[in-house]
Amino acid sequence: MKIENYIDLSFLENLMNYQSISVVGLAKNAGKTECLNFILKNIKDFSKNVSITSIGIDGESYDQINRKPKPEIEIYKEMIFITSETHFRQKKFIAEILDISNIQTSLGRLVIARALSQGKIILSGPADTSSLKTLIDNMQRFKVNTTIVDGALSRLSPASPAVTEAMILATGAAVSKNIDKLVRNTKYVYDLININPTDESLQDKLSSLDSGIWAVCTDGQIHNLQIPSSFMIDKNNEDIFRFGNTFYVSGAISDSLLRFFKAQKNVNEIKIIIRDFTKIFASEDNFYAFIKKGGKIEALDKTKLLAISINPVSPEGYHLNGDKLKDELQKIIDVPIFDVRKME
Repeated sequence: MKIENYIDLSFLENLMNYQSISVVGLAKNAGKTECLNFILKNIKDFSKNVSITSIGIDGESYDQINRKPKPEIEIYKEMIFITSETHFRQKKFIAEILDISNIQTSLGRLVIARALSQGKIILSGPADTSSLKTLIDNMQRFKVNTTIVDGALSRLSPASPAVTEAMILATGAAVSKNIDKLVRNTKYVYDLININPTDESLQDKLSSLDSGIWAVCTDGQIHNLQIPSSFMIDKNNEDIFRFGNTFYVSGAISDSLLRFFKAQKNVNEIKIIIRDFTKIFASEDNFYAFIKKGGKIEALDKTKLLAISINPVSPEGYHLNGDKLKDELQKIIDVPIFDVRKME
């Protein structure tokens, strides 16, 4: 069967419209690297305009924990890549060094280089999102149109709209061997990504607040509630409603916070504003229970989900029905979905 007849490949045509794209997995071994390789192979004609890096380390030929073989990352001629000095020296293809960044990692400085031939690479980029964002912004001086970030260790943080403009999500049997549970888990993350943005008039006011919980009044005034974290909320915090029912939580959204708000009689009047979807660490049960009772959640920033890749094979070799998984997800998710194993 031709790939074109199996999936919607339209998202590939849109990749170059974004300055930065993250590829992140819902779990380790969810098929993220296979997804990344599929993308790189299909955009290699634009190699001069593309750079690739990672947050953390990825591309090893063997898993560092279970020692099982892993797919390696394939770099194409003219593609710019960023990796540590250690892994740059280990590459087995020809490349020219364009610059050496002052960003330090445990494996040395970051090397920015252009591939002069095709080959495999271990990517080891910045360990923090702030350095990653700086690196992405600086790639314009090399006439890079799009930087692709390989997320490591099932971290969603590179997909934050504060770091990358768009994302591709990898899910699969490594998340759950039960298709129904896997579909629910994936749909939950999809729903988080699609949380509605808040009013533009509040975005500038709230974006500079980097800690604590704040009350947002209807007249636009903002009050510090002196609660450092959502994990510290409890039934004794009833007085937080003295300024109204809208709250900005600068950090993580916890289960305890959602349970607290869900228990309020006026829950249908409560609105929580978050920085972006990566700040939600609550379970899907508590999230949906809060929403079902009428509670609202909005975000300062929203990322663009371009596609979802599925890997129906678990690290232990368990096989899900890939066609069924894709069909079940496509019924409830409105982005292109493709099976990385079909791509092979």
